[in-house]
Amino acid sequence: MDRKHEVSKVLYEKKQFKNLKEIINNTKELYGDRPAFKYKTETPDVYTEMSYNDYIDEINALGTALISVGLKGKRIGIIGENRYEWEEAYLAITCGVGTVVPLDKALPDNEIISLVQRSGIEAIFYSEKYDDVMDKVKADKIGKIQYYITMDAKETKNNLYSQKELVALGKSLIKNGAKSYLEAQIDENEMGIMLFTSGTTSMSKAVMLSHKNICNNINDIRKVIDYDENDVFLSFLPLHHTLESTVGFLCPVAGGSCICFCEGLRHIAENLKDYHVSIMIAVPILFETMYKQLMKGIQKKGKMGKVKFGLGVTNILSKVGIDIRRTTFKEILENLGGNIRLLVGGGAAFDPEAEKGLTSFGVEVYQGYGLTETSPVIAAEHRGCYNPGSIGKLLPSWEGKILDPNDQGIGELVVKGDSVMLGYFENEEANKEAFTEDGYFRTGDLAYFDKNDFIFITGRQKNVIVLKNGKNVFPEEIETLINGINGVKESFVYGKPEEDDKDDLKVCAKIVYDKEVLEKQGFTNEDAIKAKIWEEIKENVNKKMPTYKYIKEISVTTEELTKTTTLKVKRFEEIKKV
Repeated sequence: MDRKHEVSKVLYEKKQFKNLKEIINNTKELYGDRPAFKYKTETPDVYTEMSYNDYIDEINALGTALISVGLKGKRIGIIGENRYEWEEAYLAITCGVGTVVPLDKALPDNEIISLVQRSGIEAIFYSEKYDDVMDKVKADKIGKIQYYITMDAKETKNNLYSQKELVALGKSLIKNGAKSYLEAQIDENEMGIMLFTSGTTSMSKAVMLSHKNICNNINDIRKVIDYDENDVFLSFLPLHHTLESTVGFLCPVAGGSCICFCEGLRHIAENLKDYHVSIMIAVPILFETMYKQLMKGIQKKGKMGKVKFGLGVTNILSKVGIDIRRTTFKEILENLGGNIRLLVGGGAAFDPEAEKGLTSFGVEVYQGYGLTETSPVIAAEHRGCYNPGSIGKLLPSWEGKILDPNDQGIGELVVKGDSVMLGYFENEEANKEAFTEDGYFRTGDLAYFDKNDFIFITGRQKNVIVLKNGKNVFPEEIETLINGINGVKESFVYGKPEEDDKDDLKVCAKIVYDKEVLEKQGFTNEDAIKAKIWEEIKENVNKKMPTYKYIKEISVTTEELTKTTTLKVKRFEEIKKV
């Protein structure tokens, strides 16, 4: 019998919300004059801001207009880049109109069309990048869409509605006494958000989330993560992704924080500095890359000795409650914009070295864990709950246990709480498979709790390599070690039949290397690079593991691994390749 596990302690007493409408009304009342968004203008070094008063007035106006054209109670899609209009549409739909259906902006046209059909949306907001695919949907009369709403056009033409004009219409209707949207009652237990899991459209499932699901998650996060109206968030991950939507969009709105939109991967450093960003949510590989760049810069300037001395001093002082990290490493932090204080990673395992390294410079770095089906955050590190390599502890409202643990305590992590989805839309078979007989949601991830109730994820259940002797090898565990080798960008570990025993598997690794880094070390051809990496694996990976987990074969390449739009490796695609 799995014991009851300790959850995160409540650190901050914050107002708790039942639905998203409560959130925007509370934010308008408390933070109305504070900036909701900050943008660059065409004039260098000149910025413009939009207040929460103006933002929420526009949300109410857009919602009023959507009801006026007959969309009350309907499902409405959104597809586009991270931008103000996307977030405005999302809240306008959910706070009194119907169900929002965010679509993955990186999908090919045929998959977008398939999701339009499957979701049953009757209207869609989209940016000009999707004009062609929406023209096709309209011309071929695909699905149920009656209203096409563009984020970019200034006026409505040829039955293509302008979002800006709908906002103007709504303002006029409210001025003339329209109150149906303003007074709309929210049923917290009904589907308010429909999200598709990543994967091809034939495999993806439509997740049904309620206001209760999302708001319970927001409430949990606010209990353990300290942020407020003085913080600036950089929106980087795609907004259809639940981590960005809940933690990088709705949480800032609930706290009155300012949101700025990243201009792209190459502009992160510039955006961090220009917008005075204090908090960023991303996948760990981005933060690991940032850390490697910082260390490269320190080494290049010949300051590694000075930095190591500073780390020694700050570490000693921190033990007696004196924290001078941000002062000591001010020059290093300037490379991250100078104001960054909190980085939250999710969606993959965090390299403990990078996590510890960034923390040692005075940046709080937290690993979080969750799924689309759980709204999404189940567990996270936070102040006073920190253990690099783990995903922290369960958030305050969750219950969790390990199903059928092996002799090492490893088994499937199953959870229960108010943030668990209503179910998969029109998919009873998947719903039955998703829950245990006693009502716990099956995460599909293998994990264990340590003696202090920190959770360690060892890998996806479906990715485990099962050897002939019954031993389990977790690819993700080994990949973390490989990725720590200097010159390795990423890796993919898999099982391959042994030549002399086809019933058994040997552990193999496909390794993507950084050509520039290795050439600087004097390795100029692929054979030399492979030999160098193989020596590193034997010394720094295999020797750290039991023999049955030893990597026995490697291949090297400069070609990046195939990934989903949320930057997770498509393992089945990679297995086909190797």
